[in-house]
Amino acid sequence: MPNGLPPASRSHVTLIADNPETLDGLQAYLAGVGVASRTTRVLRDAALILPGSSAVVLFPDDFALKDVERRLASLRASRPELLIVLVTSLPGHFHTALAADERSLTPVVLPKPAFGWVILDAIRAHERSEDPSW
Repeated sequence: MPNGLPPASRSHVTLIADNPETLDGLQAYLAGVGVASRTTRVLRDAALILPGSSAVVLFPDDFALKDVERRLASLRASRPELLIVLVTSLPGHFHTALAADERSLTPVVLPKPAFGWVILDAIRAHERSEDPSW
């Protein structure tokens, strides 16, 4: 049991950021607690690597706002069960993209800086709500 935390073997997370240090650091942290992840630095690649993921962690400040809003709308429409976690220094910029939609999960917005354990808590809270055996 790494770091005293139970393994999160059900998790598979897609990480999207333009900063390689952000991706490497978060991927290493998640691997250390049993969460598999894939990374990309290209926002449009999200659709290619999301199958099988239970969550996507997106650092939207790294990309153009309009591109992020389009990608969020697309993800919410195509994968309504997908947990979307946004880590941003500008949470107010995503009101339109985060509007309530009864067909999909409401994305979680975490203010920057967000430590790996905070992101992990959001992912695990989602998994617990999906699986009462937790």
